[in-house]
Amino acid sequence: MTGAASPAQEMRSTPGSGKGLPNMRWVDWIWHVRGSLPLAPGLTADEAFDRLDPFFQERGTTAERQDDALVFHKEAQAPQDKMSIFDDGLLKVEQGPTGPVLRYHLVSRALLYCFLAPLLFLAVARFTVIVGEYEAASAEASEKSQKNKKDEEDPAEKYAKIPLNPIDKFLGAPAPEAPKKDKKDGKEKERGRSPTSAYVFAGIFAFLYLVGRILEDRLVRSRFRKRLQGAA
Repeated sequence: MTGAASPAQEMRSTPGSGKGLPNMRWVDWIWHVRGSLPLAPGLTADEAFDRLDPFFQERGTTAERQDDALVFHKEAQAPQDKMSIFDDGLLKVEQGPTGPVLRYHLVSRALLYCFLAPLLFLAVARFTVIVGEYEAASAEASEKSQKNKKDEEDPAEKYAKIPLNPIDKFLGAPAPEAPKKDKKDGKEKERGRSPTSAYVFAGIFAFLYLVGRILEDRLVRSRFRKRLQGAA
């Protein structure tokens, strides 16, 4: 947090960024979690932050209070940290129509990366399709070019015209047969490049993001509520 920026300015921009960014709530909901909780009548900001203090005593967490606000930053979070998914955040106590209210604004790079991962895999899938179409077109053009350049006899007729050795003919040996076509080349052409694996990974990360975005929002709200109500 910069010394010149007040908690209200931090709330309007991005917690922990140190820069006054324009309001981008139409897109930053992807990795920002916002919410509010009513406080018990008479509960002061200091008392509320004291109850939430265990969340900000974890390894790699730094927190600073200023007036009725608390700004925190997490780095190299431990897996057992219940708020490890969040990197920065701001909590502020304000007076609402019915009493004091805790408003929070949390930022998670993990949610952002999980949101971008499906887009990356979809781009890979599209690139795979384009490369496959290009290779198929190139192979087809190459085959047509070879057919135009080579005006050869049918292999079966060619081998039928080859005279037999007199000894082989006397012994009744059959005429030479044309070589059989290799079926492997056809199978490899049919197989081509498949974007299926990229689509699968895109679906997995999209599912993880949806579950994580909804679940983390509810979890942090539930944990804050229990602490503010005095639950262990």
